[in-house]
Amino acid sequence: MDTPSFVNLLNSQNPVDLDAPEHVWMSSQSSNVKERRKWSPKEDKILIGAWLNTSKDAVVSNEQKADAFWKRIVDYYNASPLLVGTAPRELGQCKQRWARINEGVCKFVGCYDAALRCQSSGQNEDDVMKAALDFYYNDHSIKFNLEHAWRELRHDSKWCSTYLPKEGPKEKRKQVLEVDGDEEVREPEARPIGVKAAKAVLKRKKSSKELELSKLEALFEIKQKLSNQKILERLIAKQDPLSEMETSLKNKLMSEMLQ
Repeated sequence: MDTPSFVNLLNSQNPVDLDAPEHVWMSSQSSNVKERRKWSPKEDKILIGAWLNTSKDAVVSNEQKADAFWKRIVDYYNASPLLVGTAPRELGQCKQRWARINEGVCKFVGCYDAALRCQSSGQNEDDVMKAALDFYYNDHSIKFNLEHAWRELRHDSKWCSTYLPKEGPKEKRKQVLEVDGDEEVREPEARPIGVKAAKAVLKRKKSSKELELSKLEALFEIKQKLSNQKILERLIAKQDPLSEMETSLKNKLMSEMLQ
């Protein structure tokens, strides 16, 4: 075979033009590589909803295997009408994103609990949130960028706050009846039951609910102590200087454990 025909054969088998600039043929070889697509807050919320709905499905619940469980989540996610026009996500992408959301939100829950414990009189929800974000940044050296995911999960039992702030005195509401004109008339109050009847009612309720209530209180107390211990250990182990708020929290937790 002569030289020209051999070269032609090589060119016919390999369509890459080696004489072209480097960036041209490098681009052609990498064209099949999938570009990484970032998750938007809207996509995160849909994924969270898919996970929650699937995990709480009364029909399948925990009887489903991991692969089947995640296949249901991915199908639910890709079927969302809010994602019409976007490329569907694969199972591996959804699992990886959920793992990142779960990890980040779990870490932030601890920071939010710490901020609630430091909440002083006059501080509102925005102040608590700012303190929680500061705690997170001081602990992990990065800003918390999953607030939208936390707000979707914060009321679920797995991610809800373990700290219950003390409630102030509740104002008594006056029930009124609207009548013609500007006059308002109070709704007639029901006649109170007698002392003996009231004691009998309380005794019946107490016998059925007292045991259940005591168990719940004991479980809550144990959960509260474990949460406080974890936060205190984290503050003690922290190498960087503690902020004024962190120092106050540390002293408060140490004082509670010594009591």
